[in-house]
Amino acid sequence: MKRALITGITGQDGFYLAEYLLGLGYEVHGLARQTGLEHIRGNLLQDVPPELYQRCRLHAVSLDNFPGLYRLITKTSFDECYHLAASSFVGERLADGYQTIQNNIASTHYLLAALHEFQPQCRFYFAGSSEMFGRPKEAPQTEQTPLNPRSAYGISKVAGYHLTRNYRESHGMFCGVGILYNHESPRRRPEFVTRKITLAAARIAMGSSEKLQLGNVKARRDWGYAPDYVRAMHAILNHDQPEDFVVATGVLHSVADICAVAFSHLGLGWRDHVETSDTFYRDEEEVPLVGCAAKIEREVGWRLVTTFEEMVRQMVDADVARLKPMI
Repeated sequence: MKRALITGITGQDGFYLAEYLLGLGYEVHGLARQTGLEHIRGNLLQDVPPELYQRCRLHAVSLDNFPGLYRLITKTSFDECYHLAASSFVGERLADGYQTIQNNIASTHYLLAALHEFQPQCRFYFAGSSEMFGRPKEAPQTEQTPLNPRSAYGISKVAGYHLTRNYRESHGMFCGVGILYNHESPRRRPEFVTRKITLAAARIAMGSSEKLQLGNVKARRDWGYAPDYVRAMHAILNHDQPEDFVVATGVLHSVADICAVAFSHLGLGWRDHVETSDTFYRDEEEVPLVGCAAKIEREVGWRLVTTFEEMVRQMVDADVARLKPMI
């Protein structure tokens, strides 16, 4: 039986990855802060099915706790390590991003250093991001596109990416990188625009008179489905050699597209319920962030399964189900 360690196991990707690996017969271990474990045990996290985490072995170890991390790595051997945990608020001003940069870079370095010293055979996955490209010069972006980050989060991910590549090239470790574009699911947090839309559509369909406030509804992104993307993570670590892969749909959809699918699924016209506000306005990039997944499709055989429309409808249905007990 393979044994995997997941950092950020209580997040969207960590949840789906744990579920996927358990289905493959893995023994799954997860890192979480003590407060996160208390919420799971008290069933306080929204929509957390405690039975999933009961099948995992959870460790109250913070990634900024270097001694605690070392103790775990020395006493338990792992075949694969998926480093998903990160401070991820992309909208944070660069001038305010000290903690994001410090925490994300340090945690990646600590984990790589501990594995290199005690378990160099463990395969390591680093969760890269399209924010590493920032304002790209070309579209679609590939593994060869120059990195040009414009946020604290993007800068921290570029640093983690180079750390990961250094351990691969200088120390011979199996270190793979997935450069993931936006990926959503019913487990996406409500502050993200996709979930903000589906949750508002569900409330309005159930009688709310609110207006949904959005910024630039013409803004476009490359939106995929999180469970499809965790399959890519596993495929990257089980490839015959460690490499970097862009994971994306290659298709742009606008915020208005999300609104149209979400509201029409509930028999509503989105324009009747959405207002735009300068507070949330964001200019559309001259060169859009849209990925080319040709390499991972060609070399690993990964394919998308869930369409954009199916994903949004799933999110709407999940929000309706969440709200029904509250009526």
